[in-house]
Amino acid sequence: MNKLLFAFNITEIILFGLGLICFIALFFIPAGYGKMINKKWGFSFNNKAAWFIMEVPTLITMITLMCIWASGENFVRIIIGSFFILHYSQRVLIFPFLLKGKSKMPVTVVLMGVLFNTVNAFLIGSWLFYLSPKDMYRISWLYDPRFIIGVFIFLSGMAINIDSDKYIRSLRKEGDTAHYFPHKRMYRYVSSANYFGEIIEWCGFAILSWSLAGALFAFWTAANLVPRSYAINKKYKEDFPEEFESIKPKCIFPFLF
Repeated sequence: MNKLLFAFNITEIILFGLGLICFIALFFIPAGYGKMINKKWGFSFNNKAAWFIMEVPTLITMITLMCIWASGENFVRIIIGSFFILHYSQRVLIFPFLLKGKSKMPVTVVLMGVLFNTVNAFLIGSWLFYLSPKDMYRISWLYDPRFIIGVFIFLSGMAINIDSDKYIRSLRKEGDTAHYFPHKRMYRYVSSANYFGEIIEWCGFAILSWSLAGALFAFWTAANLVPRSYAINKKYKEDFPEEFESIKPKCIFPFLF
């Protein structure tokens, strides 16, 4: 356990440092997928397959760790891990197959996503089912204010994320490759409402699990999506100047940024 805990702590420190670097770099070099697709990122392939391949390691890793380390006596940990599994079940088993259009994703982006998702799921799963103090997640945790507030924030963020993705899809017809200006629902306030929901969601998970691993994931989510939302906001302003000026959405945080 000591060796695993040491590796766990070192990995978290490294990921935090890499997150800071990515946060800064992505303001200058947007990740080349979706609206920011760029041939410089190399060979690209089907978007649906790409999303599935990139996200499925999270489910495999978390469920595997749950099966190895979890038991009936620590079912509270299983409940907490189930929120993580809930999100990625939607992202792996539903989201990719609802995508419209013929968009592609660079294999380099997919491989980086696979690596991060695997490491991240291992960190969170290791903490929940093996490394966390034995007396941390007792039955009383289920009515602890941190858990209750975290669950509310998590589910609210997930609802915003799913609803925003659904609205974006509704703007496209099957086989369409064009991008359109979203201006309803949360998009009245921010140009990346789906990303806003995802950041809120993982902040909720960090609170309900009250873990550094959860907080690190929330940080990484923001480090990745905040710069991307800035690039998307800028692109919308350039491609749809009249529509953009009519509502002047922020990038990702309503009324703030």
